[in-house]
Amino acid sequence: MGVQDKFTNKAEELKGRGKEAAGAATGDDDLKNEGKGDQASSGVKKGVEKAKDKANEIADKITGEH
Repeated sequence: MGVQDKFTNKAEELKGRGKEAAGAATGDDDLKNEGKGDQASSGVKKGVEKAKDKANEIADKITGEH
């Protein structure tokens, strides 16, 4: 996972937490749910990037590259 991707995903997660908290504080269920969606999207992206990293590690081991 690239550094930029990590920062982008973390920013999306934090934005989602903020929206969720603001929605909960104001009783705005749409905003709260949007925040949860942002967090879920961030989590999926993190999972995909981790899978890519692992696949690259395995490929490097198979080919003998480090």
